[in-house]
Amino acid sequence: MGHSHHHHHHGHDHEHDDQHIHGISSNLKIAFFLNLTFTVIEFIGGAITNSMAILSDAVHDLGDTFAIGSALFLERYSEKGRSKKFTFGYKRFSPLAALINSVILLAGSIIIIYETIPRLLQPEAVDAQGMLYLAILGVLMNGAAVFRLKKGKSSLNQRAVMLHLLEDVLGWTAVLVGSVVMLFTDLPVIDPILSLGIAAFILWNTVRNLKSVLSVFLQATPENVDIEEVNRELEKIPEVISVHDTHVWSMDGNYHILTTHLVLKENKSLHEIAAIRAAATGVLKKNHIEHATIQCEYEGEVCELKEH
Repeated sequence: MGHSHHHHHHGHDHEHDDQHIHGISSNLKIAFFLNLTFTVIEFIGGAITNSMAILSDAVHDLGDTFAIGSALFLERYSEKGRSKKFTFGYKRFSPLAALINSVILLAGSIIIIYETIPRLLQPEAVDAQGMLYLAILGVLMNGAAVFRLKKGKSSLNQRAVMLHLLEDVLGWTAVLVGSVVMLFTDLPVIDPILSLGIAAFILWNTVRNLKSVLSVFLQATPENVDIEEVNRELEKIPEVISVHDTHVWSMDGNYHILTTHLVLKENKSLHEIAAIRAAATGVLKKNHIEHATIQCEYEGEVCELKEH
């Protein structure tokens, strides 16, 4: 009876998850198409108005379009269960997409900076009125996408995409202000200055992002897990003498995995060991660990993995 109840509960969760994923992907789909359309408009608009600021915003938007597209694809993909080939499931595909996106943004912003610097020294005339119209459109379209993503429960992916779009709104607001100033004054140098500002902002964010993506790939201890604290809490469990060989890593930045060895006092029944393991799992859940493998051994046992 107990088992069938558990199974029913799981089924219900799964249904709820499906609706949740569906809601996320319909929001992301709309954001994706808004962004994609707009990125194309921007590249063309940037060329027509001769504005580097708009082209650098276009690079930013291209990165966002890729980020949203991969989030959409991965939101579905990373929910696939484990397979023989990927025994941990597909969660790692998410940081992989972030890595590809970072490379696109790095390359894009370096090209923009390279193209913009000569413009600082010899500013070229830009079509300030055209820029103004594009900037208004930019604020509206990105604003619409942010608004759309704000609705409903959000996944980490969706939150990241929303932040991207909010940054875009800020970028466009800067272009808007710049184009208004250029409409009324003869200061074409504002355009390359804005362009460099946006490119520098993209670079700064990309480098920050890359650091967290690489720490996932290099299996660093996740930032929100204090491994010494975890060991201390495990050692507080009655019957546990000591803890060793604890490893923590993250699949995608928010699904954390831990393995550890608990040394127990002699002669525990299987029943007692199960209770100790349950207590340990509770401690780990509290410390953001979603997946734990706990090995129990007795005091006299020699463990080859114990550090000497």
